[in-house]
Amino acid sequence: MNANPAGKPHNRVALITGAGSGIGAACAQALLADGWRVAFTGRRADALQRALAAAGDPFGDIAQRALALPCDVTQPTAVAALFDAVVARFGRLDLLFNNAGMGAPAVPIDELPLEKWQQVVDTNLNGSFYCIREAFRVMKAQSPKGGRIVNNGSISAYAPRPMSIAYTATKHAVSGLTRTAALDGRAHDIAVGQLDIGNAASEMTERMAVGVPQADGSTKPEPRMPLKSVSDALLMMAALPLDSNVLFMTVMATKMPFVGRG
Repeated sequence: MNANPAGKPHNRVALITGAGSGIGAACAQALLADGWRVAFTGRRADALQRALAAAGDPFGDIAQRALALPCDVTQPTAVAALFDAVVARFGRLDLLFNNAGMGAPAVPIDELPLEKWQQVVDTNLNGSFYCIREAFRVMKAQSPKGGRIVNNGSISAYAPRPMSIAYTATKHAVSGLTRTAALDGRAHDIAVGQLDIGNAASEMTERMAVGVPQADGSTKPEPRMPLKSVSDALLMMAALPLDSNVLFMTVMATKMPFVGRG
């Protein structure tokens, strides 16, 4: 999908968290090819540089249109500095794809280390909030004001997998962030939505092709879908005018066990 059929660069600015690999890298690269100016961010500078290099140079001006900014989204001061750096470079922010996230080992609840629980909460919930908070600060102050925030939810925002309490709890919480930010953003022309993704083919889901625990106690492989299906969905959401919003969209491998899970 090309949300910019003219195929020309424009001045809209996107910030993608977790852009060093997987869904984040694919979406950042697709936005760049669609004409956006894009800030790739993530914890690892080397991964960001590889993701940026893999994007190519669709308009012959990659140095002006793309930026790699390492950041740990669990650190609120670092997140504030990240958004300041994007504005300093590009002048504004039109789209935040709040994508950074992590899971935990599939173990019984009483065997989940407390430090792992805290890491998942810090990344998936706190990190998402810190980024939403800074996006609101920037989008309220810029002229013209407003912008769009898309949170990466998950199929797990609706139905858990076995032994996934940390990931599932935080993804349910992200849905609360989405609904509240969508409400509070109305007064400032900030549209907030959520992209709930099921089994995109990335490093995080390689185990699904081999076999993952099912609700009936069995272990079975699950179908996956191309990363491009996710980036196409994001491009569609990003192309909408700010007076229109996709509040929740689910994009998933057609034959994965979600409808009827359990």
